[in-house]
Amino acid sequence: MYTIGIDLGGTNIAVGLCDESFKIIDKGSVPTLAKRDSELIVKDMAELSLKIIERNSLTPSDIAYVGIAAPGSINANTGVVEYSNNIQMKNFPLVEIFKKYFPAEKVYIANDANAAALGEALAGAAKGAPTSVMITLGTGVGGGIVIDGRIFAGGVNCAGAELGHTVIEAGGRQCSCGRRGCWEAYSSASALLAMTREKMHELSLKGIHSQLFDEEKKDGKVSARTSFNAMKKGDIYAKQIVEKYIEYLAIGITNMINVFQPHVLIIGGGVCNEKEYLTVPLNKIISREQYTRDNPNKTKVVTATLGNDAGIIGAAGLGL
Repeated sequence: MYTIGIDLGGTNIAVGLCDESFKIIDKGSVPTLAKRDSELIVKDMAELSLKIIERNSLTPSDIAYVGIAAPGSINANTGVVEYSNNIQMKNFPLVEIFKKYFPAEKVYIANDANAAALGEALAGAAKGAPTSVMITLGTGVGGGIVIDGRIFAGGVNCAGAELGHTVIEAGGRQCSCGRRGCWEAYSSASALLAMTREKMHELSLKGIHSQLFDEEKKDGKVSARTSFNAMKKGDIYAKQIVEKYIEYLAIGITNMINVFQPHVLIIGGGVCNEKEYLTVPLNKIISREQYTRDNPNKTKVVTATLGNDAGIIGAAGLGL
């Protein structure tokens, strides 16, 4: 059995041909060019899928189904993107239009963070786990919940698992969603970047030198890596930033564990490249703070293993 998994992002469209064990046989990508007409984006999704099928000596009839991972509020039942800021879709019948350009009887769709969580559950860090929760630390804090091999996307609507928009500090930092104090505003890679810039501005006003400035000069910019890199060189101000960031991250993760008690909680995103500099102090706080701290059966907190392929693999598994 072959399936097609499509990961529609704000920057690129990635398509993968997968076998029945969710191994990617072949894949390709094209720029999304997100500001153009949405139907043209969908047409490119279909054409790239057909191209990959053809170069593997297959036809659309060899494909059991197509799965699509897309950003925003996705109605999996109707195939409609109800709202997506990244690709400017509103009440857009993506599945229906995709079928105009690709001859498939079965096309499934899900939110991209949910699909990534499913990908890790099927073939990644949570493979074999009955329940798993995934958070992705990027521009925001994405979330996905998988129970018995299926995505949980909410009951009343299809906008569940917006884990980054749980509040961890009442009246706190402004979040892009309109609320204040959201976890996303404290634990995303963007939040770490903002914390770093705030500290550097403070130090600059006081005339205090820090490795943070050396890292900025070396890389040509301030990034989410700046504080971690400076901390590794012994900088006390960078250490303060990283410790505060990890504290915020631990609060949110502990909340997720207390609510869901999943077998596995997966952390994805570029911040995970910090490995033990992130996970060791993070796990110390979680172990101390979680409600089930005295229970020998605890949620396993791990980092994602599929990288950018998680969305493709999860999309390819939507028809299960």
